[in-house]
Amino acid sequence: MKKYLALTFFFLAATIVGAAAATWPDRPVKVIVGFAPGGPTDLVARLISQQLSAQTGKNFFVENISGAGGNVGTVKAAQSPPDGYTILVTGGNITNNMFLFAHPGFDTLKDFDAVTLAAATPVVLAVNPSVPAKTVKELVEWIKANPGKESYASPGTGTPPQLTGALFVHALNLDLVHVPFGGGGPAVEATVGNHTPISFGAMAPAVPLIKNGDLRALAVTGKTRSPTLPDIPTMAEAGFPEVEGATWTAVAVPAGTPKDIVAQLHDMIVKSLGEPDVKDKLAAMAYVGIGNSPEECEAFFKGEMDKWGKVIKDAGLKAE
Repeated sequence: MKKYLALTFFFLAATIVGAAAATWPDRPVKVIVGFAPGGPTDLVARLISQQLSAQTGKNFFVENISGAGGNVGTVKAAQSPPDGYTILVTGGNITNNMFLFAHPGFDTLKDFDAVTLAAATPVVLAVNPSVPAKTVKELVEWIKANPGKESYASPGTGTPPQLTGALFVHALNLDLVHVPFGGGGPAVEATVGNHTPISFGAMAPAVPLIKNGDLRALAVTGKTRSPTLPDIPTMAEAGFPEVEGATWTAVAVPAGTPKDIVAQLHDMIVKSLGEPDVKDKLAAMAYVGIGNSPEECEAFFKGEMDKWGKVIKDAGLKAE
């Protein structure tokens, strides 16, 4: 009798889950962003949400829950029911904060199921035009000739540009001071003002300054050149293939969300990324759409944790 009841319960639960997935979404869907409105993660989230709303006829609404470097919103998403009605749009904080914070409040791989890596943009290494270096090799020589005297700006401790800068410093054994700022805009402006002559920065605020001649771009840190700055070499082309990193935006859901819903959500996002209007808006932010599979996105998360966890440990970085 107990066995019969157990089997009945199992099939009933499976039927309910299957029915829920088949009718999803039948009400509004919350899209959590762990940062304030206006930043790159928020902008990508709103772009995707608009497309999902248009495709389904249901409201995908962004809720900004900022704090603790994205941890507050990430924890809120992790604690939400795994029913497809809560989605997390996130950046490198979901993988890096596991190492930056003593108690981030979530476990990346246990608390979330990956949906897709939506878009990415490389970090740009730029200098004030007064810096006597036209190439990365010349910059390295200049830093080594002035140990402890020069500094680089970043959008903040633990951000992808800062971690890429830390990788640059430690891979090449450089004596270079890090100066964190409260965002990508203030960081590149500090380099324009020559307060911090070197910048590992976000592409979006840096590109106009580079094109105006206020900054000199030496390299981008992606695997390939950026369509936004096609004449600027990659770090690999500049002779430093070990210095590679990107700012990226991914989509995840609470662990245990029905796989049918994950698959449907993935397919809709990939379709969205193929829309010309979406491509244009991403390009305006120096992003390129990706849309990989849930399995590839999970593998990407693991790879980022392995890579940047070591950089964070070696550099002795802690969240501020």
